[in-house]
Amino acid sequence: MDINGFPSQFARTRRFSLGAPGQFTVSPDGDRVLFVRTASGTDARSLLWLYEHGPGRESILAEPVAAYASDRDVRVVAYARDGELWTVRTDGGAPRRLPTAAGPVTDPRPSPDGSRIAYLAGGALRVVRADGTGDRPLAEPEAPDVTYGAADQVARASIGRSRGYWWAPDGTALLVARVDTSMVRRWYVADPAHPDRPPRPVPYPAAGTANAETSLFLVTVQGERLPVRLPRAASESGAPRGVWNDLAFEYVVAAGWGSAGPVVSVQTRDQRTVWILAVDPVTGAVELLSEQTDEGWVEFPKGTPLHTASGTPVMPCVRGDARAIRVGDIISPEGLQVREVLGVVGERVLFTANDEPTEVHVWSYEPGAGFVRLTHEPGVHTAAAGGDTIVLDSRTEAAGQQVTVLRDGSAAGRIAVLTEEPLVLPRPIHLALGRRKLRSRLHLPSWYEPGCPARLPVLLSPYGGPGMQVVTKARGWWTAVCQWYAEQGFAVLATDGRGTPGRGVQWQREILGDRLSPVLADQVAALHAAAERHDALDLDRVAIRGWSFSGYLAAGAVLHRPDVFHAAVAGAPPTDRRLYDTYWEERFLGHPDVQPEAYERSSLLAHAGDLRRPLLLVHGLADDNVFPAHTLRLSAALLAAGRPHQVLLMPGVSHMVAGEGAADVLLTAERDFLKGALGVG
Repeated sequence: MDINGFPSQFARTRRFSLGAPGQFTVSPDGDRVLFVRTASGTDARSLLWLYEHGPGRESILAEPVAAYASDRDVRVVAYARDGELWTVRTDGGAPRRLPTAAGPVTDPRPSPDGSRIAYLAGGALRVVRADGTGDRPLAEPEAPDVTYGAADQVARASIGRSRGYWWAPDGTALLVARVDTSMVRRWYVADPAHPDRPPRPVPYPAAGTANAETSLFLVTVQGERLPVRLPRAASESGAPRGVWNDLAFEYVVAAGWGSAGPVVSVQTRDQRTVWILAVDPVTGAVELLSEQTDEGWVEFPKGTPLHTASGTPVMPCVRGDARAIRVGDIISPEGLQVREVLGVVGERVLFTANDEPTEVHVWSYEPGAGFVRLTHEPGVHTAAAGGDTIVLDSRTEAAGQQVTVLRDGSAAGRIAVLTEEPLVLPRPIHLALGRRKLRSRLHLPSWYEPGCPARLPVLLSPYGGPGMQVVTKARGWWTAVCQWYAEQGFAVLATDGRGTPGRGVQWQREILGDRLSPVLADQVAALHAAAERHDALDLDRVAIRGWSFSGYLAAGAVLHRPDVFHAAVAGAPPTDRRLYDTYWEERFLGHPDVQPEAYERSSLLAHAGDLRRPLLLVHGLADDNVFPAHTLRLSAALLAAGRPHQVLLMPGVSHMVAGEGAADVLLTAERDFLKGALGVG
């Protein structure tokens, strides 16, 4: 293992993401697969590729292409390049730039028949014919704070809805979101490295403040516009009660236009009620298809709702303690946690699910065959499908990422993965620790001999939050980083505790009203249980590191449990939960004016005076997800309390630290701080 060369490799490969294929689209006949992949494991140029089933070959269609959309038959592809609109055909011909009357162009999408391209520019939704003629606006903003066709900040960052317009299947109309941010409080983001530049205003709905207003319209390609008559609020009679109730439908959580017409899901501000609505494309009236309520919050598997080709609804539901789906009247198997519905091919529904939280598998359902698991090797799998072709994207511990093309259920080819092999290969030991069977990974140095009398300092490297899992049977950049730290002489432990996905509804509900205490308690329990099994762990030298939520967890660990944790690195920590957005924080903590104690309990600023251990705070000054104010306010509180600490501010760096001169420098800086704090030679 080349531990000295690893930080440089980690940075130049953008966390081993370069060369990884993704964004798969399979044609309805199964003969063509579109995907995006960079030119190599170190070349950042993102290319659009075509895999053709017959010859089983890959060819480059266009470059550079970061994202794309295609027509129904995967013949016409649209993408934005340097703010301009481009198209390319999969049946031959060079990429073509289409002249547009406005720009810069974002999110271009062909109509289902490929005859027109819709796109966004200057806050407007526009359309142009595929031959480059007839460019015109379909919906233009009436005010500076209004946009058409784009998702608002909360939808993109917290809900997971990145789109703001959807074509009708016949290509004659679109369902379009109108977003008004005039009522949203402005934050001002400056670049301290360039004081000559004015601050940039950002409409950011922090917890307890006003959201953007999202409404929907049906817009024809001739420009005729009809409002969708969305309900304003849920009825009190059927809504769950709580300390704070807000029944206004402020969130459009999902939308689409498929075989059954336009379908929209709206959610109340308190997130306990979701209505799934069918929209009449002629009148704009809505009909209630399904009402979902929950005492905590309603959360759907991604990709729902939708309909099969015949119009059979695929609806989200809860079965026991599991998020499930209902296809018509048939519900997914008991105990199966449905993660995402990937799509439908005819009457076949493809989705991912797990019964063991460290694995995610691809499943299908179709009448007659029922529910069938399609993947079996331990790992994290997903897929895309069209016709009788399935592109299976698998990540396992032994092989990393592999992409297999299946035809009629049998392997018919592979799509190349060009990522570099990590110079440090992970050697995880999987554990289920304590009475809660906390899923954990332990990394020991490759050179460490069992029974060695010299014990190892311990480094906890979790995520621990509701946004993701890190303890799975898949190789990821985070597992390679954990092994790199192990080769430096640490025993590295990662644990997914309460609140993380994949272990049921109640498991995620355990953090309601308190973002920190249950999560921290699980990290401590896992640490002690691991030490009982492995003599290598030295509990007198324990550190914790993390980024974003786990940065918050790391800072909270040394503030609240200095008896356990002796040092911490906290990167981009959301230290004051009032500064994060409405949807994410109010889901767990309610409204700060109604439940201020939940925010006090979950925030770190009031505990600054409790710091007794070495703490390194790190933040990118261009971070517009967790704003640098979080770290700066905690640092100010620590200074006011007379508590020494270190701060590393990274000019021009966003929430994701990647690239040379940033990711590699940060990795080595963290290592050196932790070694010094724990007295590791």
